[in-house]
Amino acid sequence: MKRLIFVMLISLFALQVNATGVIVLEGHYQGKNLYVQNPFAGSGVGFCTFEVTINGEVTTDEVNSSAFEIDFANFQLKVGDPVIVKIKHKDDCKPKVLNPEVLKPKSTFEIVSMKIGKDGTFDWVTKSETGKLTFIVEQFRWNKWIKVGEVDGNGTTAENNYQFKITPHSGENKFRVKQIDYSGKPRYSQASRYISVVGEMTFSPIKAKDFVNFTGETLFEVYDSYGNIVKKGYGEKVDVINLKKGIYYLNYDNKTDTFVKK
Repeated sequence: MKRLIFVMLISLFALQVNATGVIVLEGHYQGKNLYVQNPFAGSGVGFCTFEVTINGEVTTDEVNSSAFEIDFANFQLKVGDPVIVKIKHKDDCKPKVLNPEVLKPKSTFEIVSMKIGKDGTFDWVTKSETGKLTFIVEQFRWNKWIKVGEVDGNGTTAENNYQFKITPHSGENKFRVKQIDYSGKPRYSQASRYISVVGEMTFSPIKAKDFVNFTGETLFEVYDSYGNIVKKGYGEKVDVINLKKGIYYLNYDNKTDTFVKK
């Protein structure tokens, strides 16, 4: 009998431990509130959610309804401040957050200034950032914008300073930065222009067996006759030993040429 009572107590304790669930949302305050669809508990008694906290503090939101709003107004948050929202609910049901994306960082940066120094350092200053997002640095080469690097964003509304060491080609260069937020839509800066002192490059041989050699270090891309990229990198030469015989397109410096693998 005592053993039976002990087993029942252990089972009851286990049920109490597992009697709640928690939905956790982490992000940054973007000036908007969350909306929650709140079903009845599985037992049919009361609603599913019984407590909501923001950064560890219990909210005063009325959760005893089929839908409720999580209001950030009483927490004196500034746009861009980090937030952790916990929605505690009974284990036989689950509420649904209708707009969780409002806590995800949005690309809102504004460019204050952009310049490229003689030492090849790309500097840009932003303001009005409301979330930490990566800046993707792009260079205009071979009639297209290509990614050349990344810099982590600070995500603050005050002025932010960034730097990136560029690899210029001969002649006029164009660089820009972009961010892509949860919407998947990129946000671009204007282009910053820079005249390079790098001399114009050439390559040899036109018919290559082992290597294609450049007259200096350069970014390069090699495409086959079907438009598939087969080599890319940076250096003074390209190893083409393992390429099949045929015609290839070669992007290097600021130009496009062809060579034959023999």
